[in-house]
Amino acid sequence: MKVTIIGGGGRVGSNAAFALQCAGLVSEIQLLDANADLVEGEALDLLHGSATIGGQTIYAGDYARAKDSDIFVITAGLRRKPDESRLDLINRNVALFSQILGSIQTAGFRKDAIIFVVSNPVDILTQLAAAKLGLPWPQVIGLGTMLDTSRFRSLIASALKLSPTQVEAVILGEHGDSMVPIWSSATYAGLPLDKVPGCTAAFQTQVFERAKGSGAEVIRRKGGAGWAVGVTIAEVVHAIALNRRVVLPVSTLQQGAYGLRNVAISVPTVVGRAGALSHLEVELWPKELQGLRASATALQATYAKVIAG
Repeated sequence: MKVTIIGGGGRVGSNAAFALQCAGLVSEIQLLDANADLVEGEALDLLHGSATIGGQTIYAGDYARAKDSDIFVITAGLRRKPDESRLDLINRNVALFSQILGSIQTAGFRKDAIIFVVSNPVDILTQLAAAKLGLPWPQVIGLGTMLDTSRFRSLIASALKLSPTQVEAVILGEHGDSMVPIWSSATYAGLPLDKVPGCTAAFQTQVFERAKGSGAEVIRRKGGAGWAVGVTIAEVVHAIALNRRVVLPVSTLQQGAYGLRNVAISVPTVVGRAGALSHLEVELWPKELQGLRASATALQATYAKVIAG
């Protein structure tokens, strides 16, 4: 499988490439970036390790060489400021993102290619990509709340001294201010998480707020996220490459689950080789469903402004 990472010279793109290299599950990784020297350096650095791990073909390329890619991972974008919401990025990133989509179209791409959007605001840009490229909705996937969910689980486990791989808790909705924690189905080792000592209502509020603000916290402390987002990108790519048919909180154009349509947002989604295979509508608490629908309404209003602009 060939993966092209657009924005591969940046922190997120290069970290994603490293995660893919370490797993060794894709055969070819192309890095593409507006900064030619930077992306050549990143590709060369990764190539130097290919004899030790992965063994993939890794190189810095261009859109013409990308046209036979199985997956386009778009990470390029302007960085979020510490006090800026992800949706505030929209006016600064839409023009750049539209140029990238235009370059993909001009060069051409396989009819079964998957477009995987990571750039923020990811839900808005995922819907924009589906509209501009004219692809069936399953072939356009956004990272959505994958990173938020990973942060959420990790912070729960750390605070309660649990194994993070056995904590199952998900965040749905917008990858941003209106994201919704789903406590109704949260478990630890298959048992109800709220029965674990210390998982009180106050704790739940506190840990969710920490997860929600983690993006800004990482920006403030080290300049931007990289390793965790790289791992979550790889998780989605591997679900596609191996046709895993796993349920992930990725962002896709909704087809009626929870009453949602005409919005790209994260709901439980089965992901496999053809992209988003289906949406899984599991029962939510009334307040969770209300939050999810409010999140969708906020995103629809923002997308309408993008189209109008």
